[in-house]
This record gives sequence, C-alpha cells and structure tokens, in this order.
Amino acid sequence: MKIYISHSSKYDYINNIYNPIKKSNLNKEHIFFFPHDDKNKIINTKEIISKYDLIIAEVSLPATGQGIELGWADYAKTQILCMNKKGTKISSSLKFITNDFIEYENDTDMINKINNYLKSGYRVENETEK
Repeated sequence: MKIYISHSSKYDYINNIYNPIKKSNLNKEHIFFFPHDDKNKIINTKEIISKYDLIIAEVSLPATGQGIELGWADYAKTQILCMNKKGTKISSSLKFITNDFIEYENDTDMINKINNYLKSGYRVENETEK
C-alpha cells in the first residue's frame, strides 16, 4: 500500500512521525511518502496525493498547508486517517473529510494503532466500546 504522511511543518515530525514509522515493520510492509524528507521537498504533492491509497494526517497542530493537502485528498477520493496526540484539540472541520480518527499516547501506541487500522481494512476500533 502507498501511504502519504501529512503534518504541520511546526510539528516535530522527524522525531514523532518519520523516525518511528521508518523504524517500524510498517515501513517494510508499505511504501511511505514523507513530504519533508530532503529528497521530496521540490515535488508537486498535489499530483502525488491522488496516486496514493491512504493519507495519514497527524493533526495535533493546525496547519493551512496540511488543510490544503487534505482537501486535495478528499477531492481525489483518497482515504484519510487523522491521528492526534492524546490531550490535543483537533479541528472540528476534519469530520467533513473523514470518519477515521486515532488518538495515541506515544510513538509505540501510534504505530500499533496505525498497524491495527491497516490490518482491519480501514476501520478504527471504537475505544469507548472496549
């Protein structure tokens, strides 16, 4: 599966998203596009988003650029999964582009929840029903 990672440029995406994913088994099982890797900085992401199967958006911090990317993904009918660090308030407008949200506590929890989501066929387990 081809997965595009979306996030605010103000978020510590290297340490909190890129490195945990790159070190996980997810990176061996799927193709990830990390938009702020040096090799990807001059690529037209609008064209890339429509060619990916899934957008994973870290939405703990609001970002205009990310909102634009998510709009492109929604328009291209690309599946969107939003995730946020526990305790952060996310934009209520995200509910208009996806029903899939994951709240995580740390890197390990984030990787486990992404893995569960992918293995479930894009279903988020309702944590209140546990």
